[in-house]
Amino acid sequence: MTGPVKGEKIYRGIPVSAGVCRGKILLLHQARHVISRRELPGPSVEPEVKRFEQSLVRTRQQITEVQRRVSETMSSSEADIFDAHLLMLEDRVLIEEVIKIIREKKANAEFAFHTAAEKYIAVLENVDDEYLRERAADLRDLTGRVLDILLEVKDQLDLRHLSEPCILVSHDLSPSMTAQLDRKYVLGFVTDIGGKTSHTAILSRSLDIPAIVGAQGISEELETGDYALLDGYNGTIIVNPTDQTLFEYGQLAKIKASLDEKLREVQHQPAVTLDGKTVHLSANIEDQHDIQAVLAHGAEGVGLFRTEFLFINRDQLPTEEEQYAVYRQVADALKPHPVIIRTLDLGGDKFASHLQLAQEMNPFLGWRAIRFCLAQPEMFRAQLRAILRASAGGNVKMMYPMISGLDELNQANAHVESCKAELRAENIPFAENLEIGAMMEIPSAVLIADTLAKRVKFFSIGSNDLIQYTLAADRTNEKVSHLYEPTHPAILRLIKMTVDAAHANGIWAGVCGEIAGDPVLTPLLLGLGVDELSAAPAVLDQVKYIIRRLKLDEARALAEFALASESPTQIFARCVEFARQTAPSLFESKA
Repeated sequence: MTGPVKGEKIYRGIPVSAGVCRGKILLLHQARHVISRRELPGPSVEPEVKRFEQSLVRTRQQITEVQRRVSETMSSSEADIFDAHLLMLEDRVLIEEVIKIIREKKANAEFAFHTAAEKYIAVLENVDDEYLRERAADLRDLTGRVLDILLEVKDQLDLRHLSEPCILVSHDLSPSMTAQLDRKYVLGFVTDIGGKTSHTAILSRSLDIPAIVGAQGISEELETGDYALLDGYNGTIIVNPTDQTLFEYGQLAKIKASLDEKLREVQHQPAVTLDGKTVHLSANIEDQHDIQAVLAHGAEGVGLFRTEFLFINRDQLPTEEEQYAVYRQVADALKPHPVIIRTLDLGGDKFASHLQLAQEMNPFLGWRAIRFCLAQPEMFRAQLRAILRASAGGNVKMMYPMISGLDELNQANAHVESCKAELRAENIPFAENLEIGAMMEIPSAVLIADTLAKRVKFFSIGSNDLIQYTLAADRTNEKVSHLYEPTHPAILRLIKMTVDAAHANGIWAGVCGEIAGDPVLTPLLLGLGVDELSAAPAVLDQVKYIIRRLKLDEARALAEFALASESPTQIFARCVEFARQTAPSLFESKA
């Protein structure tokens, strides 16, 4: 497009920060680093290594300054985001690889660093976990800073000196760029790339700036000066909005304000259906920094503590003491509510710089999760001891990921019993009756659920992997992502089998995958008999809102229809219809 957009035009992306704003667009053109390789003469190699190391020192100084500003203008929680950047700067595996390229290939520092960093970024961008994929953006941010120093390039996107209110449009906004946005002048922003769990998205919510990411190619469509309306609720940006559109969005603002008030009212009320069925609503968390969000949204504890985030971006394994301190901090802060700690779900598909893992042809079917832990008993036992010690407070539970059969469960439990014996001998307190559960995310586990249920205290259905493994569809692969259907009849039958086996053996069953946080699917899951839902804290308000407005008998009728249906599309359509009738306020503002 060579000129300004004529007439109203709508673009769509991923909404990551709620709100509506309107104003003129400021298009940010980001100059790409031009990286060329230079052959170094022998005497210049070690000075080049020194130049690289000095660039890391200067980058650390810059990031520390950004962190200080964020702590002053937002909070220490947001400032902690940049701890990931600082940890990457200390990653000895990455640093040594760069130095090796400089010395062995006699290459200039910027070429060596760019080569090594891009390899790491490629690994992160191809993992199955969305949160880990978004850490690639952090590494790109860090890489850009280091290269700016090595190439002596000044920051061309210094956003602290804007003089007029605007909506920013860019290919990307790094976390450090987002942190310097001035709310007086930046009304909102839109980027070509990014996801819901990116640090840029988190910072935009903290700044209370409406934001959309993943609006593919929008930076090539729009121009500075275009007038637009940005809808951070629905993920749309409307260029040259008509008077009718502006009027409708005025009405939308009133509807949203009313809904927000209703959601605030239910935050700390129980999740109980109209006919008296209590549902346990828990939160999924990554680390101790999520405690405040869990409390703010009225979650009844933690249903999934992803412990692998204590292990990534480090040059050595976390010690037992480090793990214990974090687990205990979370458990103490959320008493008396339960905290379910998932043992390490790490392996060939997830990034850990301190572990030299061989590349696998198909990491999703490879050496990961409980398989990896059982093959690394020293590491596994350190985590088990830390969890057991944290359980002394009385509200910790534990679950194993990716159980595929009884043998794995028995082996893991044997390690637990051995660790208990060690702690008794050392007079270290722990909960003798620690409740242990299994994640049900592999079809083979569901097919023997009755056997597993006799040996655990609960099931937690990891729907993301269960869908992927059952349908043989990688949702991150655009060629087959359309096959990734949560309402596929096979998935619903597997969930029902898991729940029925749990209840037949006197234990409960929950869901901790993404479908647990979708209010459209909430009635279906309750109708299938699910006892607990665990999701990101921010979506729990909507899930609780619809729970408090439905009747369990009607949800069961919906589930009966779904189990008898042959069409995923038909099932999903009925779920949408049911949800809209049950809680129209949740959906009346959706475009």
